[in-house]
Amino acid sequence: MKRASREQFDPRVFTLLCHRGLHDANTTENGLRAFAKAKEKNLPFELDVHLSKDGHLVVSHDSDLKRTTGKEGIIEEMDLGYLKKNYRLLDGEEVPSFLEVLSQTNEQVPIVVELKPYKGNAKLLAKALLNELSFIKEKKNIVVISFDPRALFPLKKSGYMRGLLVSSGRPSILNLRGFFEFLCPGKDLLTNRKVMGYRKKGGIVNVWTLESEEEVQNAKNYADILTFQFLSDEAIERVRPKISSDGEDEA
Repeated sequence: MKRASREQFDPRVFTLLCHRGLHDANTTENGLRAFAKAKEKNLPFELDVHLSKDGHLVVSHDSDLKRTTGKEGIIEEMDLGYLKKNYRLLDGEEVPSFLEVLSQTNEQVPIVVELKPYKGNAKLLAKALLNELSFIKEKKNIVVISFDPRALFPLKKSGYMRGLLVSSGRPSILNLRGFFEFLCPGKDLLTNRKVMGYRKKGGIVNVWTLESEEEVQNAKNYADILTFQFLSDEAIERVRPKISSDGEDEA
């Protein structure tokens, strides 16, 4: 697989990437309010999608809605309509569908979509994503990532850039890095020999999840895409890389 070049992404991806939107104590992660806040700052954002029982993509980090809604329930075991009627995020917002996020964002900022398979539904999840992305005008506006290679393989000829997520808990997944367009290691893997070698050979690295100005500044030496959370507005402006008119980082 040929590694991606920067020209295959919207250049804003190389500034800062909001992990689950711009969320905080008053704005629940992976909600329309968190995504709207990112859009207002012209920042790309990452989100997670699951497949509902009736085949719709639902935006949530976990399959179980307990942590973000206060009420137990597995997304994959309920229809979207039932979920919408019976669950609310902790800040009062609805649990959004992926189509609602696409409609609200309207391709005005890039979105990084993490596919979250559940009990062997990786292929169905990938198929549902392609279906819901059918009206996207500019494929650079959407990037797809996953810890599960089986969710990324069906998207090989889709035209969307695919990133393989790798955690320190399963470093052996790094051996599959050549099958996808870019690599997404956890921040504790940034100085891993394979990760550093991958980037040295021209591979694009998306690091997650940075939670301080110091971490962001350090990661700039090892990664191209900087996924962050919990930074203040002032901190974001201090560490946010600038993109020139030709799409390159400005020193």
